[in-house]
Amino acid sequence: MNPLNIISLSSVGSTNTYLKHLPPEEDGSWTLVTARYQEAGRGAGDNNWESEAGQNLLFSLRTHPVFVEATRVFALSEALSLSVWSTLQGYAPGFSIKWPNDIYHADRKVAGLLIENNLMGGRVQTSIMGVGLNVNQRRFLSDAPNPVSLSQILGHEVPCREVLGRFVARFRSYYNMMQAGEYAALHTQFLEHLYRLGSEHAFRDADGTFKGRITGVEPAGRLVITDTLGRIRHYAFKEVEYIL
Repeated sequence: MNPLNIISLSSVGSTNTYLKHLPPEEDGSWTLVTARYQEAGRGAGDNNWESEAGQNLLFSLRTHPVFVEATRVFALSEALSLSVWSTLQGYAPGFSIKWPNDIYHADRKVAGLLIENNLMGGRVQTSIMGVGLNVNQRRFLSDAPNPVSLSQILGHEVPCREVLGRFVARFRSYYNMMQAGEYAALHTQFLEHLYRLGSEHAFRDADGTFKGRITGVEPAGRLVITDTLGRIRHYAFKEVEYIL
């Protein structure tokens, strides 16, 4: 088992950025940085993450999965998504993984994920995984269209440390699956809990709005949608938008 170093901060610009500038571990251990508040919480791309100080989980985990080949890098996203999903599913049913980097409850966003990998020699040398998870926040003031927190779903508050401890245990389990080469099983689990899988919904891409069904995700990470005309469309990150 990889030793886990935990750094707790009251405030930071971004936990992912903090880890990027922290000296690397020499013994293969992991480092987890938590913050009560992020001044510049980062989502995917240019997005920001709204979070009331002390009410939510804001953390980043740095690991060294050198056994993961560059062609399998999306497995890290699957492992992280499944770890957050299964942690939340332990509190209540109804959670799903929204490709490529969100966790939803019904049609509302409860968590956002950000993974930054450093590749060298065809393998992943370092992976920094950031998670913003709404735990106890009740009011959201940004223009984000559909936020929800775990406490809103449950009707009571939950200790953030408890949620974090459960996440770490779940992530170790999925990390072990990757180490054992169980990529197919990991991918199957990821697909089983995919948001809107198999049902017809509206989407938008560079050519406009269309209707279709999510029929899968390629092992490399591209989303597969079959439109109402039977055409199979493949999308990389930011190439397609869900219409909620």
